[in-house]
Amino acid sequence: MNKKKVELQVLNISNSQAQAGAYAMVLGEINGPRQLPVIIGVAEAQSMMIEMRGITPPRPLTHTLFASVLKALGANLLRILIYKVENGIFYSYLYMKTEETILRIDARTSDAIALALRMNAPIFIYDDILETECLKTEHSTIANENEDTDKEAASPKKTLEQLKAALQNAIDKEDYERAAQLRDIINQQKKQ
Repeated sequence: MNKKKVELQVLNISNSQAQAGAYAMVLGEINGPRQLPVIIGVAEAQSMMIEMRGITPPRPLTHTLFASVLKALGANLLRILIYKVENGIFYSYLYMKTEETILRIDARTSDAIALALRMNAPIFIYDDILETECLKTEHSTIANENEDTDKEAASPKKTLEQLKAALQNAIDKEDYERAAQLRDIINQQKKQ
């Protein structure tokens, strides 16, 4: 079975108001409207933000050290794949190549993405997981309903309204983990 994969990129990392000491990372579909919120730890969030901002710390951080060790051993990170979600937790594989051997290693999604940022490796997810777990922006909803979208259709106000509707829907379904993620994204957009 060969399931369709979609490439993602890190769009944003912000404080999570749902969980103390956690961050909300938003992954976005490349050339697509879907976004995936993922709750991550402080260390991973800081590691990713440092890399994304091009900051070089005086001593190597854990993810930088691991990337250096892989390079020294001749291993190349080909890609990461988010292959499963269970109870709001995302599971990922690292696909690495050493000489003629391809290795698949299980990893926490936050660690896998932090490593992918350092090693310039693409981030993939199975399309069915993204479709189930994603937030669709107002632009994508309107585009599906009517191909003649205009600039007003994707306005931040309407996107915020859609996020609020999705939040209410999650609360109604008693999916509080999802509701917390949505609330964090709404608060981040309000700040911007």
